[in-house]
Formats: sequence, structure tokens, C-alpha cells
Amino acid sequence: MKTAWNIRREGRAWTAEEAFERWQRTPERLEMIEGKLLFDDDERLMLLGLLLENVGVDAAVKLGDPAVWREAVAELT
Repeated sequence: MKTAWNIRREGRAWTAEEAFERWQRTPERLEMIEGKLLFDDDERLMLLGLLLENVGVDAAVKLGDPAVWREAVAELT
């Protein structure tokens, strides 16, 4: 099932309609396998999407080097 993300610049709480569906997508537990969280990239991307909806993009881009973010965005076009 594909998630229709609603990721914004500012974080947000999930609506009543979204909350249960989002909660079902959270991992049962966090585990580390060979130095990475969770089992595979699909699980990692799901968790990242959930977190980005809650904290927002503005908070996320402050975590790394701005040049890396700009380079990644430039490659989208």
C-alpha cells in the first residue's frame, strides 16, 4: 500500500483520519541490522516519512550540511 505523504515545511500532528493508518505503519520495534536501523530501505523510508510529517522539512534540513541538501534537490530537476 502506497502512502500519500503530506510532508510540509513545518511539522504537524496527524488528523483523526490519518492517525490510525499512520500508526499501523510504524515499526513494531526499532532494531539495528549491520549498523542500520530496521530491516531494509523500504522500512527506513516509511519511518522517515512518518517523522517528516511530524517534524517538517525545515527541521530536517538543519540536521546536515546545507550544500548536501542543495545538491540532492538540484538532481531532482
